[in-house]
Amino acid sequence: MKLSAFLSLLALVLQEAGTTSLPGKERKRREDQKHEDHSSHTALRLENYVLSLDSYDEVIDLSHHEPTDHGDQLPEVKGTSLPPPTSISSTQSLFAPRTPSSNLTMTRPTPLTRPTTLGLLGSPTSHGLPTCLVCVCLGSSVYCDDADLQNIPPLPKTTAYLYARFNRISHIRAGDFKGLTKLKRIDLSSNFISSIDDDALRLLPDLKDLILPENQLAALPVLPTGIEVLDVRLNRLRSSGIQPEAFKALERLRFLYLADNLLESIPGPLPLSLRSLHLQNNRIQTMQRDAFCDPEEHKYTRRRLEDIRLDGNPINLGLFPSAYFCLPRLPTGRFA
Repeated sequence: MKLSAFLSLLALVLQEAGTTSLPGKERKRREDQKHEDHSSHTALRLENYVLSLDSYDEVIDLSHHEPTDHGDQLPEVKGTSLPPPTSISSTQSLFAPRTPSSNLTMTRPTPLTRPTTLGLLGSPTSHGLPTCLVCVCLGSSVYCDDADLQNIPPLPKTTAYLYARFNRISHIRAGDFKGLTKLKRIDLSSNFISSIDDDALRLLPDLKDLILPENQLAALPVLPTGIEVLDVRLNRLRSSGIQPEAFKALERLRFLYLADNLLESIPGPLPLSLRSLHLQNNRIQTMQRDAFCDPEEHKYTRRRLEDIRLDGNPINLGLFPSAYFCLPRLPTGRFA
């Protein structure tokens, strides 16, 4: 017993003596190593530190959090629900035609749902197409120039200006302009028109301009009383083709162009509203005293009628001096 105690004491003394006998640098190194081991041990303990339930409330404040218990249910989706997918058995062919569902029906469009193309573009013309496909419709104007037309096409009810020049129209029928109460101008230049029904133009209350040059007209139809411009140049018009007093009722007529026809006399009586009368290049050989002026009213002057052309006719205007006394200017023509 005493021997073991003595040995232990001896070992302790030797250890202390060995420590004190080490150089100073070595002793300092060992002390630094012990300090590092202590620091790493302390850091290791902090890394492995697990927050308890008591200290967790201090880190995250759960006082305003409302827990939601979803359970095992899926979130509900609002809106139209889709039918469950149809499973395809292993024996069913992927290329087999599907059977339409019982709740799906196919309906054929009714006539009310069809596009009203004909109503928008007009009735079919002689070409079998709507007017506004053969012609150009811009607002209240319809342009059918050089469209190879043989007749007046069916026009929209709102048409106010019609241009159908350079076609092959030969006849104007009574119903061609029926119901077109807004029509103001008709231009049918350079066609083959040889006749116009009397009722074709008479019932057009707003018609102001009737343009018919370069056609084959031998007679004039009954004209609407509101017309202001009448152009029938370069036709085959004869004096017998103009009804007596045909222009007298046209109280708004201002421009009357009858040049390059086959007229034998000056048509009359002429309305007081007339400003321009072109009769050049006809067959006129004589003139009535009252062709322009009233021989009983010597003080009367027709100040509006300033443009009268009779050049290109065989008439000698110098032989009828009393026919011009009421005019502001002498007619243009041969005076000798």
